[in-house]
Amino acid sequence: MKKVLIISDTHGLLRDEVKAKLPTVDFVIHAGDINTPMVLQYLNEHSELFIIRGNNDKEWACNLPKILVITIEGVRILLVHNKEDIPKELTNIDVVIYGHSHKYDDKIVDGVLWLNPGSCGKHRFDLPISMCEMWISGGVYKYEKIIIE
Repeated sequence: MKKVLIISDTHGLLRDEVKAKLPTVDFVIHAGDINTPMVLQYLNEHSELFIIRGNNDKEWACNLPKILVITIEGVRILLVHNKEDIPKELTNIDVVIYGHSHKYDDKIVDGVLWLNPGSCGKHRFDLPISMCEMWISGGVYKYEKIIIE
């Protein structure tokens, strides 16, 4: 079983609650709007990282992909920052992870989990600070929303 921490929209802030999770997970997925190379560097030093570029990630992040497909324990995951950039046809995808709105959301659409972990960066829009943990084994996943504040 692999444990995955799913975060997004850190906007230059890596909270202590996120840092505390890093030793307990196998992978970190970051759905964009990192905002500073320091956050990227810290995550790279403390975890195996899958990360994509968000709309606020400027020149320093030009080498990061805007869309990424990964497989963890048989679960195919599409990672994108803005929900509008998700391809219309999702072939062989089990989970779509996106960010941008800062609002946690999870729903099943045509058998595919669409998951936005919310923002675990700076407060915006009076939304709660959140992230998500996912456990994956043998092509099966379960996940849990984590409210930080």
